[in-house]
Amino acid sequence: MGSADDLSVMMKAESPRRQEIKEEFGVNVKLLPSNDQVKELQTILRDRNTTRSDFKFYADRLIRLVIEESLNQLPFTKCFVTTPTNEIYQGLKYQRGNCGVSIVRSGEAMEQGLRDCCRSIRIGKILVESDADTHEARVVYARFPEDIAQRKVLLMYPIMSTGNTVIKAVAVLKEHNVLEENIILSNLFCTPVACRSITAAFPQMKILTSELHFIAPNHFGQKYFGTD
Repeated sequence: MGSADDLSVMMKAESPRRQEIKEEFGVNVKLLPSNDQVKELQTILRDRNTTRSDFKFYADRLIRLVIEESLNQLPFTKCFVTTPTNEIYQGLKYQRGNCGVSIVRSGEAMEQGLRDCCRSIRIGKILVESDADTHEARVVYARFPEDIAQRKVLLMYPIMSTGNTVIKAVAVLKEHNVLEENIILSNLFCTPVACRSITAAFPQMKILTSELHFIAPNHFGQKYFGTD
C-alpha cells in the first residue's frame, strides 16, 4: 500500500495543470475551476460503494456546476435596468438564441440542470448507438429546434472515453448547418484520448469538462438511471 503522499503525487500527475491542458489541447478546452468540493463530488461518483440515491444526488450537484460554467461561455450583451429605488443599473443579459442538445441516454441526465438554470430553454436530442458487428458509432435519431442553425448549442454528454459518440453527434449538428464555433460541449469526465480526438476533428468547438483523467467512470449512465 502506498502512503497518502504517494497518492497525492499520483493524483497531481494524473490531473494535468491548466497551462499544460491549454498547450496540449488548445484554448477551447476548459476545466471547471477546481476546489475541494468539486474533487469530493468527483470522488463520490467514482466510488463503487456509492449508493444509487447518493450517486444521483451528487451527480446532479456536479452537473449543475458544469452547466453554470458552460453558460458562462455563452455571449452576453450589456443592458440597463431600473431598480426599485429608480436607480439605473448597468448589467448583462444573454444574447438571444441558445438551446440545449442532449446525447441520449446519459446526456439526458444533464437536461434538468440546464432547465434549472434557463427557464423554457428548448432542448433537442441525438441518439447514437454502436453497430453490433462493427462497433462503429452511428446516429439513429435526431430531433432539433427548426432554427438550430441560428442558435448557440449546449451539447450535453457526461462521459467521454473515446470521443466517437460526440464526434458523430457534432457531425449531425453541422449537417443541420450549426457552426462549429457555436457549439459548447458540456461534460463531466473526459479522457485525454477522447479530448484529443474531438479537438482534432472540431478545433473550433468549445469543451467544458470537470476533469481530464485517463480513467472514465463509464458506469455513470447505468448508475444514474438505476439500470446497473
